[in-house]
Amino acid sequence: MNPKSKIVKTYVLWIVDMLCIIASYLIATQWRYAVARDYGNRTFHYLVMVVMLMVCTVVNFFQDWNSTILKRGYGRELVAILKFNLILVVSTLVIVFFAQWAYILSRIVIANFVWINVCMMYVAHLIVKKLLKRYLSDDKVTSKIVIVTRRDKQEETIAAFHKRSDEAYQVVGSITVDDLKTKDDFKNVIEKLVQVPFDEVFINTPGMAQQDLRPLIDGFLEMGVTTHYNIGLEEEGAVTRVETFAGDYTVITYSRFKASVKKLMVKRLFDIIGGIVGLILTGIITIFLAPAIKIDSPGPVFFSQTRVGKNGRRFKIYKFRSMYKDAEARLKDLESKNEVSGLMFKMDDDPRVTKVGKFIRKTSLDEFPQFLNVLKGDMSLVGTRPPTEKEFEQYNEHYRRRLSMTPGLTGMWQVSGRSDITDFDEVVKLDLSYIDHWSLSLDFKILLKTVAVVFRHKGAK
Repeated sequence: MNPKSKIVKTYVLWIVDMLCIIASYLIATQWRYAVARDYGNRTFHYLVMVVMLMVCTVVNFFQDWNSTILKRGYGRELVAILKFNLILVVSTLVIVFFAQWAYILSRIVIANFVWINVCMMYVAHLIVKKLLKRYLSDDKVTSKIVIVTRRDKQEETIAAFHKRSDEAYQVVGSITVDDLKTKDDFKNVIEKLVQVPFDEVFINTPGMAQQDLRPLIDGFLEMGVTTHYNIGLEEEGAVTRVETFAGDYTVITYSRFKASVKKLMVKRLFDIIGGIVGLILTGIITIFLAPAIKIDSPGPVFFSQTRVGKNGRRFKIYKFRSMYKDAEARLKDLESKNEVSGLMFKMDDDPRVTKVGKFIRKTSLDEFPQFLNVLKGDMSLVGTRPPTEKEFEQYNEHYRRRLSMTPGLTGMWQVSGRSDITDFDEVVKLDLSYIDHWSLSLDFKILLKTVAVVFRHKGAK
């Protein structure tokens, strides 16, 4: 199971089940005591509900009974909920009995609670299941998988993968290794995959020597793509763990990225908050900048361009327009004046930049519309620099690893004197350093440095 989808399912369904228990118990209580409010000891009466919530938490996190919810049909879902409620009520009654609270129990409340909770949980699960499927089918959430296998195992492996895995995975391609003999053969495969958007690789080649596929795994790791292999293989420079993948495949997983899914979810939460705040500020800034941009040069207020995001996904990046309308067409005539060695283009006193454009670039105001990209999930507050499609077409697997994390509004490059960097490989080095040493505290430090850089007008031209 995709770790991200597992956490989402576990926590969402746990909260839903807790809410159902609370609502069902309150309804059953109100029904029983609507007229006569003789609860006995009211504290103990509601402590019974607290015990139920504790049992629910234990069952959800230790038994993980909702792990198969997306595969359960209507009948299986009802059976699963009936079993859960049986465990819930029996466990609660046992605890209440040993706690000597049984004298305050109302059999009518418990009986009504059971059928109300079964009905409420059943309806809630069907709704949540529908919403989860929609969520997990989103391109930003779905993990795109490339399958590597033998030719005689190809159809079998893909069919088994679809059957066993949940909706959080999408097979986007498969590779057969039968004809891969030389290093050049492996290199050609890797080079072709550089331009393909995918997140993970599943290697299923039973009977093949482990060392035979080492060049392929090395290539995937160089790209920053997480690789799952169903045979043990030691790989230096990668985080290695044994886990269950796509249902019940036992694999050894190699990845250079060490962050936990929970920390990435915290990062995403901060992105959402930052995106909302940033868009409010963008709205205020637009009131003043829009007339200035229009008066300075004809054309739209905002500029959009296709960029390449995490693991090759394309998205539209938004900025305040700082150049004349024909800037893209004039780029060819200026390429000889490029001041950066490598795949980026940068030059001082770029004639395509307008007067207002020079000001908003120097103050970094042109970047504010990118908070929309942050809120949408195409970008993060902190990350790597998103390349243009033209740059990406020239990438090798080493450069591609820059895209193993969501690109950011700011990053190591922006706070390391970006105007002084004249070598694209230095940009790559900074981005890969960020990926390899990522932490929430590092993001916080970069954000603080970014604020200082912006106020000092340092590094932007």
